[in-house]
Amino acid sequence: MGRIIITGGTGLIGSRLAKNLAEGGYEVVVLSRNPAGHDLLNGVRAVQWDARTAVGWGHLADGAAAIVNLAGASIAGEGFVPARWTAQRKQLLRQSRINAGQAVVAAISQAENKPRVLLQASAVGYYGGRGDEILRADAAPGYDFLAALCQEWEAETAVVEQWGVRRVLLRTGVVLSAAGGALPRLMLPFKLFVGGPLGSGRQYMPWIHLDDAVQAMRFLLEHDDAQGAYNLAATRPLTNKEFGRILGKVLKRPAYLPVPAFALRLLLGEVADVVLKGQRAIPAGLQNLGFEFAYPDAEAALQELIS
Repeated sequence: MGRIIITGGTGLIGSRLAKNLAEGGYEVVVLSRNPAGHDLLNGVRAVQWDARTAVGWGHLADGAAAIVNLAGASIAGEGFVPARWTAQRKQLLRQSRINAGQAVVAAISQAENKPRVLLQASAVGYYGGRGDEILRADAAPGYDFLAALCQEWEAETAVVEQWGVRRVLLRTGVVLSAAGGALPRLMLPFKLFVGGPLGSGRQYMPWIHLDDAVQAMRFLLEHDDAQGAYNLAATRPLTNKEFGRILGKVLKRPAYLPVPAFALRLLLGEVADVVLKGQRAIPAGLQNLGFEFAYPDAEAALQELIS
């Protein structure tokens, strides 16, 4: 099956992807600053890296089937309340992605037998806030901080295409998982009976079940015709108000107490744009290749996760 190297392989998405690929017969290598600190499955091994260079692991790219570059500091931070985008925080978000991209490029450049494919992480934030506009992967980028960050993130590994490596850009929406990420943050106000729309509630929220995100990544990795950008989002993006209504229904909680936009901006600063500016991103590219979602319906997805 071949060797697959995953940067960011111990995070929410990366760890689930590593498990999926190992169970599928691949040799999986996850890069970690603390390789001894993770409980890994059979077929998965952790290798030390400094999150900046190819030192200590770059040789593994020679003859590898694929590299999946998911590394980068969390947009929302690690705490339950999203971290504000201070100048220092913005620099961390940017530099962590640039460093990881440069490390991957260095490893591939040194490989005599180059990996067949590179899956490069990105996000639907690439498009900026676009209102009701339907966004396929060929849509133009936006102009805010997150859009600029995604453009730079994607561009950092573009050179590998000149070396014959197939490159796939993963513009991922809000990944729903009971194990972490956005969903626990979204659920808390509903559990406290104060759930409702954020801001106007009219902004679109391109969501995807974690299992579908992982399956889509593996599908794109194994599908030789897949190249360029793909939106990893369910077939029906919902407005924030619609999503909140469904979440409230699943949790058996009311969903009618709005959080004003000004209050979110006071609390979170510029990071509030992540939830106040939406993207009506659709997975047209995935569908055209024949990918089938296990959870195309938000209510079914939330029922499975929350139950």
